[in-house]
Amino acid sequence: MNIWRWLTTPDPEPGFTRGKIIKLTVRVFLFAIFATLVGSLLRAVGLGPYLDTWWGTLLFVLLLYVPLARYLMVDTFAPSRVGGGRLGGGSKAPVNKAGQTSAERRKERNRYAGVRKSAPKGGRR
Repeated sequence: MNIWRWLTTPDPEPGFTRGKIIKLTVRVFLFAIFATLVGSLLRAVGLGPYLDTWWGTLLFVLLLYVPLARYLMVDTFAPSRVGGGRLGGGSKAPVNKAGQTSAERRKERNRYAGVRKSAPKGGRR
């Protein structure tokens, strides 16, 4: 199993299972390492005195933690995806009674989209 897919794929099971807790622990550990590396890199560049102020810490948190919050909570608080989707199962398109897929129905429905109708042919010529 691909480690990145394992870390980023939402878990369809509700609640906190053992796998979810392990996955969340790994994410938090990787995020802590990344935050530490970014902070030490900023200190090495010479921004240490600014990071030690309250507004420097606030900017660091807002610029680093907020965008990566979704990464940390992929399957913790997000609703589960049922059916298809980019990461979910369901590789086939839904099929109706006539045997057409939704893409074929949409293509047929939009076949004459944007084509102007002719003038009414009210019986006289």
